Amino acid sequence: MKEIEIEQALEEPNTLFIDVRSPGEFAEAHIPGAINIPLFSNDERANVGTIYKQDGQEPAKWLGMQLVSPKIPEMMESIKKEIDQGKNPIIYCWRGGMRSKSVCTFADFSGLPVSRLSGGFKKYRQWVVDHLTPELLPNRFVVLHGMTGVGKTTILHMLKEKGFPILDLEKCAGHRGSVFGGIGKEVHNQKTFESLLVHDLQKVAGLPYVFIEAESRRIGKATQPGFMLEGKKKGIHIILETNVQTRVKRIYDEYVELYQNDPHFQQRVTEAINPIIKRFNPETKVQVLECIQIENYEKLIEILLIDYYDSRYSHKLDEYEGPFHFINVDDQSQAVEEIIQFMKKDPTNMQKTQP
Repeated sequence: MKEIEIEQALEEPNTLFIDVRSPGEFAEAHIPGAINIPLFSNDERANVGTIYKQDGQEPAKWLGMQLVSPKIPEMMESIKKEIDQGKNPIIYCWRGGMRSKSVCTFADFSGLPVSRLSGGFKKYRQWVVDHLTPELLPNRFVVLHGMTGVGKTTILHMLKEKGFPILDLEKCAGHRGSVFGGIGKEVHNQKTFESLLVHDLQKVAGLPYVFIEAESRRIGKATQPGFMLEGKKKGIHIILETNVQTRVKRIYDEYVELYQNDPHFQQRVTEAINPIIKRFNPETKVQVLECIQIENYEKLIEILLIDYYDSRYSHKLDEYEGPFHFINVDDQSQAVEEIIQFMKKDPTNMQKTQP
């Protein structure tokens, strides 16, 4: 049985991590890009664990054998399918124990070339913690600021399309940073956020500059490491500006129009508003609840911007060191060109990274 360390596994060509833990464990956190071919279902895992605690290891193993035996042909067929597509499967469980060993043994008997990740997901998680350090930062961040709805994420990805390096923290968090940020997204927990972040940082480590949004320390369920916040404070700061009406439309198009036909959308909006509703005065609170009830989401967005987000934004700028460079984003394509021209003139950047 071939064992492989996480450092080597991450460098192997055509690597496909196969997580054989239960679907619940996989959903909680896994190696980015991994697929789940579970040895046990969530209920089966719970049953085996109960037998282990009550009756000991041998009865638990016997139950495990009974549960797994009928699944072996289908599991091997799934692994073979990936190999036939040119993948290099690396099998892992929680800590490189019995589950991954069993699957690799079956694969060996079936003539399938697989490797087993030494130490399992636990070892990978330690690798993430050890590598998520300031050494992965670029030389400088170019930080895109702007009030909620100005279109920072859109500008960020337009810059990416033109060949400029970016770091998308909202993608890592599975959340777009506002009250509605989790709607239509699979919100990531801290472990998943850190896993995605460390791999994205590796791609930009040491670059002269990287574009990034001025996210708060907390994005959805995840919290940025302190060194990220410090790096952004010392960056080049660009403030994107447009009027309230344009911001309302952009938020409506992104957060409402795509999802409002979902039967649970109104409930999700209510749940999103609940944590902040107490911060409004009584009159505004009534307006907010009425907008949700009659599904007047454009008016709701306008209230949130004027009475909640805009005042908070003005205080956020105090956390950063200037100077600030202002760019109007009524026309987003033109704004991107202005940002590019600004960066070409900025003596702090290095021309060799220009596309």
